[in-house]
Amino acid sequence: MTKQMELGEVFTFAGTTIKVKRMGYGAMQLAGPHVWGPPRDLDAAVGVLREAVAAGVNHIDTSDYYGPHVTNQIIKQALHPYPEDLVIVTKLGARRGQDKSWIPALSRQELTDGVHDNLRNLGLDALDVVNLRVGGFAEPTEGSIEEPLTVLAECQRQGVIRHIGLSNVSPEQLAEAQRITEILCVQNFYNVAQRRDDSFVDDLAKLGIAYVPFFPLGGFSPLQSSALDSAAAALGATPMQVALAWLWQRSPNILLIPGTSSLRHLRENLRAATLQIPSEILGRLDSIGRAETVK
Repeated sequence: MTKQMELGEVFTFAGTTIKVKRMGYGAMQLAGPHVWGPPRDLDAAVGVLREAVAAGVNHIDTSDYYGPHVTNQIIKQALHPYPEDLVIVTKLGARRGQDKSWIPALSRQELTDGVHDNLRNLGLDALDVVNLRVGGFAEPTEGSIEEPLTVLAECQRQGVIRHIGLSNVSPEQLAEAQRITEILCVQNFYNVAQRRDDSFVDDLAKLGIAYVPFFPLGGFSPLQSSALDSAAAALGATPMQVALAWLWQRSPNILLIPGTSSLRHLRENLRAATLQIPSEILGRLDSIGRAETVK
């Protein structure tokens, strides 16, 4: 039987009674290679989800375009009926082409269909939190998000979405969104090297809005850094654990959603919640971001 792990602080989403452990789980890697089709080992994928929840994780990040549909179906198979405190956050705004490409899907019909695909595949009557994903693959693009966000706000009034967040957005787009509806969280590309959102993180913390960084170690192009490797060696940890711990210590409104299909990596990731990075090593890690900015 899996014992609950020390997952650190709890974050309460502003204006709600929703509380999540700051260390969560991202479900993208449960699908097959290239986030397409079923996993090589379905039983292992189910086992990772069940162990994550048994260890104390109560925040799962997913999307019905992972697979597509596959990841949400695995979550339902593994965890339904869901624990009362489990918060499932999903995303809308993209779809998958037959060539495995990622295609924007922001029309009224695509968003509405996406809501109902998530409901059906997760086995829910209402979605806890839906992030509207806009922008490019890993960074925001300029422009209004009013039209697609209005569709989600209508779904919220209908009761099929409880709360709304944003993904791949700029501060200006957040401000526009807040004139339409309350925003619970922002999910952007951010890590020890990718520091474009430094001031955004701090501004969101003042507002009580969660910041959820994706690709903590660089994503599909893993971060190569001698400073990160040396920090990991000094701390007796893996580079991923150090990258997660750096984010953990960066700001109390940061929620982590590392993903993996491996039980060993899951356990390593969760242990990052208790890894303390001394100030001297933090300074060296911060230099990675400064070096990347200069490039």
